[in-house]
Amino acid sequence: MEELTSTVKSLTELLLQKQLTDYDEVIEKLFSEVPGLEAMPKIPDPQLEECAIKLWNWGVTKNVGVTISTIQKAQVRHVACSLLYCCEPENPTEGTIRKQILMASKTGRTWLDCKNPQMADKYLSLAVKSLEILYSQLMSRGNGTADISSSKEDVEKDLLRILSYQAESAITQGNNKEAVAYIQRCKDMLLRLPKDTAYLSLMCYNFGIDAYNVRKYEDTAFWLSQSYDIGKMNMKYGPGSEVLAKALRLLATVYLEWDCEKFAEKAVNAVSLANKECVSTYGLYLKIKILLRCESSDSDFRAGLNEMLESEVSLELCLSTVKLLISEKREALAFEYLKSVCQHFETSPDLGTALVLHIELLLQRGKELLGKQKIEDVITGHCTGKQLTPQALTSLHVLLWDKASKYFEAGSYSEALQWYNYSLSLFKGGQMEPNLAKLQRNRASCFLKLKQLEKAKEAIKEAQRCDPDNIFTQFSVYKVAVQENEAEKASGALHAMGRLSKNPVACEDRLLVSEDAASNLLSLAAQIALENGQQETAMKALEILCEHSKDQAQVLVALRCLVRLVLSTIEKLSDEISDVSLDVLLPHLKKALQTISHPSHMTVDQRTEEANWFRKIAWNLALQCESSPDKMRDFFVLSYQFSQLCPPDRTLLMGQRTCLLMAAAASLELGRKSSHPTQEFTQTLEHIQICSEVWKTLKASGSFPMDPTDSLLLLYEFEARAKLNDPIVEAILESVLELESVEPKMLETMAALAMEPPAYFPLLCKKALRVALFLHKKPPQADLAHCSKCVHSLIKLSLPSGVSEVEAHVLEEVWNYYEEALSIIAAAPDDFPEMETLWLLTQAWNTGILLYSLAQYPEAEKWCGLAMSFVRHLGSLQESYETQMSGLYSKILDRLDKAKKNVNMKE
Repeated sequence: MEELTSTVKSLTELLLQKQLTDYDEVIEKLFSEVPGLEAMPKIPDPQLEECAIKLWNWGVTKNVGVTISTIQKAQVRHVACSLLYCCEPENPTEGTIRKQILMASKTGRTWLDCKNPQMADKYLSLAVKSLEILYSQLMSRGNGTADISSSKEDVEKDLLRILSYQAESAITQGNNKEAVAYIQRCKDMLLRLPKDTAYLSLMCYNFGIDAYNVRKYEDTAFWLSQSYDIGKMNMKYGPGSEVLAKALRLLATVYLEWDCEKFAEKAVNAVSLANKECVSTYGLYLKIKILLRCESSDSDFRAGLNEMLESEVSLELCLSTVKLLISEKREALAFEYLKSVCQHFETSPDLGTALVLHIELLLQRGKELLGKQKIEDVITGHCTGKQLTPQALTSLHVLLWDKASKYFEAGSYSEALQWYNYSLSLFKGGQMEPNLAKLQRNRASCFLKLKQLEKAKEAIKEAQRCDPDNIFTQFSVYKVAVQENEAEKASGALHAMGRLSKNPVACEDRLLVSEDAASNLLSLAAQIALENGQQETAMKALEILCEHSKDQAQVLVALRCLVRLVLSTIEKLSDEISDVSLDVLLPHLKKALQTISHPSHMTVDQRTEEANWFRKIAWNLALQCESSPDKMRDFFVLSYQFSQLCPPDRTLLMGQRTCLLMAAAASLELGRKSSHPTQEFTQTLEHIQICSEVWKTLKASGSFPMDPTDSLLLLYEFEARAKLNDPIVEAILESVLELESVEPKMLETMAALAMEPPAYFPLLCKKALRVALFLHKKPPQADLAHCSKCVHSLIKLSLPSGVSEVEAHVLEEVWNYYEEALSIIAAAPDDFPEMETLWLLTQAWNTGILLYSLAQYPEAEKWCGLAMSFVRHLGSLQESYETQMSGLYSKILDRLDKAKKNVNMKE
């Protein structure tokens, strides 16, 4: 025991040290020693009592700031109080008992504040026990002296306060009956302690609030009734009429929510009593609500409604009551009361609010004629001095516009116009504001529907005066322009709408509700133009929409419409597509590609669908561009690019291959016609490169027998590189020769391309021709006609064209080609073309003459003889040429003999 008390003392001393800043651990240790203290026998110990007092006082000083938490304050008080009771003497003095009462009651209160009622109960019970001991001591002294009476009164005050704490603790723990018993004891003491009337009344009110929050209606009703009853016990010291009325209003609400039918009378009595105690706007309104729920008679209602007017409540509350009556199907009473309200507030500047509500209710119930009369009265009053407040005026405008828009949507344009005209009557002449412009636009729409074009133009003119930089104003201008078939004016309005679409656009009379209001308006403009047969204007609207809209789905829909419109125009005018139409379509497809490629909220399926649609359009357009290779290339490239946005499959890859092949072919064609073809040929190579990759992927997916793609790719690349004088052409020819099946015609084409300016590759050309000749001669049946052409080309390429080119190896090469020609003639003498034979004869003879001129007599004789060998193959020309050539050949031989002798003599 001594060890325990020593620990408590040392911890207390430690806590009292000024330099200590971290109290948490010390307080926790002190609090952990309490069970031991409570188990100790009670032994008076002045030092321990002094320790308790110091600890208590320390806690009181810390109560001022936020040095320790509420729960730590409770723990400190708990320890101090336990220490004090631990050293309690057998016969404690009055001073000691008063200390115990103070410390126990405040400790209990602090634990209640910490939401720990179980801990609070222990100390509150100790406090009551100490109070009883003190009261017993006081009673034993007699009742004569004033000091004794005062002390007894203090004890009763403390007891009432502690009993109220116990009641609060019981409520917190859900022990309502126990709390009722405690409060009853307190209530019995109020006759001796009247000054605590307000305290106890408010405590019961708070109990009622707590019960109401968890919808314990029976408990709530009890505590609120107790609050009122206690408050009425002594009006001088009670909480006041306002608080009592508040409790009664809540009590009435409880009866209303609990069971209106069962407690209807109690609810009415409670709220009526509340209004007698302290009238309030809510109390008067609540009474009407209760009467409605109880389905009271009209006379009861009239009494309640008159009570409101007599109590000078606000107009706003009166109008709320009218709305409440309407919502509960008491229309006759509502209109009757509204009439009384208007009379009561006749001189109020806010009367317009009531009048507008009256109009609204009439219109809601289909009493349109009465509503119109009321509107006309209000307009007359507004224009003759009884002006509506800005708020009431706005409400009336909204009401009129809403009615007008409904008639407009129903197609009753004359009725709609009448309602808009009512609104117009409320504007001052010359007034300028956006709402007036909006009103004039709405009127213009009605006039347009009624085919009253001039009146529509007047209304739009007014709208332009008030709000010219408004997209809806420009839209109205556009609609009139379309009606008048003024394309230029319509175009100007569309451009203005496009410019204004960059600014935020508000919703206009239910017309648009999305974020892309301007785009929707442009889409509507296109629709209007189409309905009026003005296709060019519609296309202009769609183009501006595509330029300014941020909605990708909307842009793609507009682009589809544009493409269809252009194509439909082409179909109407002619079967052939013009360059002008292609120039129009190309940017639309490019815009579509850009839009689909951009990241968006489109699903994969949506993106694929869009890309496929435009891919097919681009493909079909490319097929119609035979006379425009540049357009053909662009559309095939676009078709390929669209296909890249689709999931790849075999069919799609084959389409990509064809697109790229055709694009390469078109680029080659453009290069052939261009004076500066480098760019075109370079582009061709790019298409070929991409196509090769696609073709590799395709070939990996299966076999393609007899497919010409490899040959075409090599041929196109050969031509492009040849025209760029790229030496890689030699490697390309080798690649061609490595193909499984090489067509001689392809080699002949490559040979021709090798010599087609600006290309110049004679050796490559001859190599291709030699391979082609070889292939033409292959069994089972040689193609002698093509063989002849190959030999012709080889001889033409190889023959020396001047003195400088006469070399032995050149002559030998040409001689071999002539021998090839003779073998071809011998194989089919009747099929060999006569003119071709004549050409061979002539070229050989001319070569012999050239050699003769160079004094190469043996060679000259040889070539002239070769020429003579062709004479017998001339056919119909043989006789004439044989005579002529024989004579010439004899003369040549004579000259050759003389020339030889002269040479020998000189030697």
